[in-house]
Amino acid sequence: MSEAALVEPLAVFPDPPPPLLAQTLDLAGYAWKAVGNASIALQHEPVDGWSGAVVVASADPEAAFGICRALRKRDAPVERVLLLVSGAQLAELELREDLFDDFCLSPFHPQELEARLRHLFFRTGRGTGPEVIEYGALVLNLETYQAAFGNQPLDLTYMEYELLKFFALYPGKVFTREQLLSRVWGYEYYGGARTVDVHVRRLRAKLGEEHATLIQTVRSVGYRFGQIRPVTGR
Repeated sequence: MSEAALVEPLAVFPDPPPPLLAQTLDLAGYAWKAVGNASIALQHEPVDGWSGAVVVASADPEAAFGICRALRKRDAPVERVLLLVSGAQLAELELREDLFDDFCLSPFHPQELEARLRHLFFRTGRGTGPEVIEYGALVLNLETYQAAFGNQPLDLTYMEYELLKFFALYPGKVFTREQLLSRVWGYEYYGGARTVDVHVRRLRAKLGEEHATLIQTVRSVGYRFGQIRPVTGR
């Protein structure tokens, strides 16, 4: 079960939210409700309060900061407010640090947004323990971005970790290099398929000779990881 399932919904502005934001929150397992202005955010607030808020400030900054102010400037302020801003808006944040806990540049990469939300919830103590993906002796901690095999830490770069995590989530399924590029690196990545081959080679080396065959090459197609389903839990 994801940490998101244990908390009240997130307030999300605007209504409707950008499609990529809605898709990212859904795939990450977060419950959320779109709100169009500060009044609606307060009117539809759950009994136990919002678990947090994701506010897109790039389209309507005045309304976005108004919602942030309404959620924070009260007796029981909403914690875990994540602001999505454009690069041109960074200067506007200098005098508004009290209205949000973290910000993410828009357009954003879904993995970065997920990581920032996990960090916010982890920092404020929500949840009972780290969310992990386990595949046999392989364990990936989704909050700390650490990986270990048989209690031996793996020294992975960010993208090596992300690729291994993606493989472990879909064992037995074959992915082309192009699919891996779009799902792991993102649609905006302009590198070629060789990028996947290089990272696979490095991952195999770091897994060690005994476990390198977990990532199998499917000739003329792409790659496949293992054969069984992972166990996801806490």
